Amino acid sequence: MPITTLQIPTADGRADAFAAFPDRGERHPGVLLYSDGFGIRPVLRQLAGELAEHGYYVLVPNLFYRHGPAPVIELPGHIGEAARPAVFARLMPLIEAHTTERVLRDADSYLRYLTTRPEVAAGPVAVTGYCIGGLLALRTAASHPGQVAAVAAFHAPVSADGPGLYAKISAQVHLGHAEGDMTPETLAELDHALDDAGVDYTSEIYPGTVHGFTMSDTDAFSAPGLRHHWDRLLPLLDRTLRSH
Repeated sequence: MPITTLQIPTADGRADAFAAFPDRGERHPGVLLYSDGFGIRPVLRQLAGELAEHGYYVLVPNLFYRHGPAPVIELPGHIGEAARPAVFARLMPLIEAHTTERVLRDADSYLRYLTTRPEVAAGPVAVTGYCIGGLLALRTAASHPGQVAAVAAFHAPVSADGPGLYAKISAQVHLGHAEGDMTPETLAELDHALDDAGVDYTSEIYPGTVHGFTMSDTDAFSAPGLRHHWDRLLPLLDRTLRSH
């Protein structure tokens, strides 16, 4: 699947990004994909490329473009447990600087860019994300209720903003939780908050998974967990974006 590198104008500069999409001269439903905290790297290109093979235009921005182009920090080819402390020591200041205000300003720019691409079909878009990117996906859906028809978040800190976030979401939602992140009791509390907010959602713990299970370049990777993720994400996108 071809990968196109891009520069997206934002309120604070220009965000480097890439897009993956079938290059057949057609228009495809748009998907904004937020990376995990490790950012753009080969595994993200693989994920975006696989999603694009199903007929989507997938836009993946560098979340931390204010600090430089991706990769903002040097990453090992495999992010094992031994490497994580040093990597996180460099990442956490970037994550902490990425305030909600910055997230929402950037989301405006990313969605504007995505929906004006000649390769992107008219109509609503979807947003998906991994780890911290899942929280960003929910914030983006909440701030663009008329534009985002579907949102998915995987092993994400989905409760970080509290129930007030869910009340603003009109999109269909899927939340895929790592077993290591979520107990049945906390899942029940989350689902109760989603019910109270009137969200159309599915929310489940993926068996035998730990935080980061979709990422094949980490020790957390679970091949069954990644397959389960595709089994939930692809039907969600199909039913929300293909009917338009």
